[in-house]
Amino acid sequence: MPTEMMPARNLLSARIAPAPIRRQQSDGLVLVTIEARPVTELHLTLTPMRDESITALAGRLAGVLQSRNATVVRQTVFGPTAAAPATLKALRQALNDPDLLVTWVEGTPCASEVIAGMQIHAVTGPQVRTVRDHGALLRIWDDARAKHCVVNSILPDQVSAASPEQAREVLEKLRGCLAVAGMTMKEITRTWFYLDDLLAWYGDFNRVRDDVFARQELRPHRLPASTGVSGRNPAGAALTAAAWAIRPHDPAVTLVHSVPSPEQCPAPAYGSAFSRAVEIRSAGFRQLLVSGTASIAPDGKTEHTGDVRAQIERTMQVAAAILKSQRMTYADVSLATAFFKSPGDAPLFADWQERHDQLDLPIVRTVCGICRSDLLFEIELSAVRAK
Repeated sequence: MPTEMMPARNLLSARIAPAPIRRQQSDGLVLVTIEARPVTELHLTLTPMRDESITALAGRLAGVLQSRNATVVRQTVFGPTAAAPATLKALRQALNDPDLLVTWVEGTPCASEVIAGMQIHAVTGPQVRTVRDHGALLRIWDDARAKHCVVNSILPDQVSAASPEQAREVLEKLRGCLAVAGMTMKEITRTWFYLDDLLAWYGDFNRVRDDVFARQELRPHRLPASTGVSGRNPAGAALTAAAWAIRPHDPAVTLVHSVPSPEQCPAPAYGSAFSRAVEIRSAGFRQLLVSGTASIAPDGKTEHTGDVRAQIERTMQVAAAILKSQRMTYADVSLATAFFKSPGDAPLFADWQERHDQLDLPIVRTVCGICRSDLLFEIELSAVRAK
């Protein structure tokens, strides 16, 4: 079992050295390890190798986690919903985890694999508390500077209700889950929303989110980073969601900062309640969480309509500018997801990677609908850098 962490007050008074960040890469696996005592974070990107079975894929994941005595705090799997039962069964058996947490998103592979891939955020060192509430699974832990709570796979109970009503229920469930953890929605740092048939009701979703966030007093300068794409879930609900909240041990210290996009307008300017990115100032390292980013001009309009290659180029320029604003580059990326409207467009992104020497980017490529009919590509990413 993970060991108990040191009292926060002792850690806060100690001088904290820059955290060593290590990268390990092999076929179908990228592992970024951040050794920020007393907590080590693992960011894992796992993709199927050629002709690899789901059982073998789950076994590879188990080998990494068990060798490090790590506890998963967030796991997202992108794949057809038809593959969910067999994949989840294989993961339960391999990980021997009765509280298996997975946010499943129907993000189909860009090639012939069974699933597109999976992303895992895990920790080793602290005692991680698992709580089930409102049908969701919470993982709660402390590091040197803050309490963390990740709420996984939030689904509505009333899956036959109208989509906006389901969205409101999901957000209210999130509020209730955070209350169980002793936290509030003001402390949400990152959200992920996967909407079935997104284009049919994305405007309604934004109105519901705006209303709930306003009632919880989330202001424009403190909105979480977010991703909102189209992806069905095995429950048949209108949406599924996940969130990460952070509460500093010292209320006088601000650890999470909203980061603007140097080349885009704020998302609330066109009705979406999220920050372009947020930075977390952890013990010994900084972590940048970049929201779902696409080819959107400074005035909020879509750029390069109908030209996938140009949209990929522009999107990656925008993401690079956000990274640069925080003294980071693509070399600092620890997790990323590329969303394509068409699987046939994936080779164009591979071409971008080769031309920009980014073939080692830790990324899952998947087919998901994007929030505008004229957007053909989107990327989200996380990056880490020692301080």
